[in-house]
Amino acid sequence: MSELNHVVNKDGNVDASKVASAISKISASEKERILQDFDDFRTYLKKRISMAENIGLSEEQIATIAQKVADYLSSHEEPRNHEEQLLSELWKVGTENERHSLAHMLVRLADSRPQH
Repeated sequence: MSELNHVVNKDGNVDASKVASAISKISASEKERILQDFDDFRTYLKKRISMAENIGLSEEQIATIAQKVADYLSSHEEPRNHEEQLLSELWKVGTENERHSLAHMLVRLADSRPQH
């Protein structure tokens, strides 16, 4: 796959405008598996955050990507559980700054909770 298709290029620069395109390439069955259960979603995020940290992205860069992912999910996916419903409602009523803060909190939540 060409670097043009990636959210993060080989120099570690983030192109958040490519997030929607990257998410749309995930199969419907895989998306359903990830989003069906909040712990599965959190585990998926934790793996992606670890990958981002391993290539040297800062928390700010990761939160920017997380915010774009949340924007996409808010616009294209229905919440599948109570936790997602709460996040969706918070996202809808939040200002841009509040959404960015929530993205930071989600990154920390996914990165800090123990896995089973």
